[in-house]
Amino acid sequence: MKTALIIGGGPAGLMAADVLSAAGRKVVVADAKPTVARKFLMAGKSGLNLTKDEAPEPFLAAYTEARPAIEPMLAAFGPAEVTAWAQSHGQETFTGSTGRVFPKSMKASPLLRSWLARLATQGVDIKTRHHWVGTKDGYVFDTPDGQVTLTADCCVLACGGASWARLGSDGAWVDHVDAPVTPFQPANMGFLVDWSPHMAKHFGQPVKGVALHAGSEKGRGEFIISAQGIEGGGIYALSRAMREGATLSVDLLPDLDVDTIRKRLAKPRGKMSQSNFLRKALKLDPAKQALLMEFGRPLPDDLAPLLKSLPIPHNGPRPLDQAISTAGGLQFDALTDGLMIKSHPGIFAAGEMLDWEAPTGGYLITACLATGRWAGQHAAKYLAS
Repeated sequence: MKTALIIGGGPAGLMAADVLSAAGRKVVVADAKPTVARKFLMAGKSGLNLTKDEAPEPFLAAYTEARPAIEPMLAAFGPAEVTAWAQSHGQETFTGSTGRVFPKSMKASPLLRSWLARLATQGVDIKTRHHWVGTKDGYVFDTPDGQVTLTADCCVLACGGASWARLGSDGAWVDHVDAPVTPFQPANMGFLVDWSPHMAKHFGQPVKGVALHAGSEKGRGEFIISAQGIEGGGIYALSRAMREGATLSVDLLPDLDVDTIRKRLAKPRGKMSQSNFLRKALKLDPAKQALLMEFGRPLPDDLAPLLKSLPIPHNGPRPLDQAISTAGGLQFDALTDGLMIKSHPGIFAAGEMLDWEAPTGGYLITACLATGRWAGQHAAKYLAS
């Protein structure tokens, strides 16, 4: 029987293993950690955002310059297919107001348990604590029992990007793959801010009901004031533009225009403190007022334009390993349309180790599943030929 080795037990690797084992191949999955899919499980701790119920054009546009390469894979296994796949594992789903799709359990663990059970029935052998360290007469792994070498008729690499090393994605695979790789950069990450001491009491507080702007990108969302800086969904959506140098500004009152703000501020303040006046006149909460004082002083006489576009200077992104995902990776030009490395017949690649970048909101997991499925299908065709 033809054999396939999958290196990496995240969503992409497990999907490749699912496809290959369903095609009747003997499949081994090797993962460096004591258990598989650790980053997948971590994503589920805040509610597992599987995909986004969105029309094809805006969904595909989220993948920017990688779209031409990845579009066929997403067309074959996009939001509708991901949702149906989760339901096939007994996970009812729901769609939130923003189009994001979640399992009703809001967790990854029930879905993963069902998936692993199916892989077991299909004969998939999962080897944990197998850290890939190179190739020599096969694929060499460091294990608790010493080095072992595994051989196979084909291999699917699903080694992840270079963030969250403690969960398995450390980028070390770059040293073992002889193909062009775009250097990694953080993606969907927070940004560092040197706060003044008065901001400490606001650490951990959310800033809600704002609009954020960075270059040509803008959107409504919330973010968190943290001890290190700013983070959260609203920031992640603009993180690429910010990483590339765009200035961040926040509209603290997106539902009010400048004239309305001016009229409200023109009312007599009486004996109220400035803080109370801003709270009553504009419903400006303490977190928003803190940001205004941090970045707007000395406050101008005409405060309305500043409230509509408050600049938030930062010191760049948080470290690569603290990013939710990474940009960069194995270049598509080095791969066939079936995700096989052109210079290494029989070796395929999938998941976040490929050179694509997308925002949070369901795009990340969908692309990992879709590319894993695609690589598995073409690996099965390779074995059949």
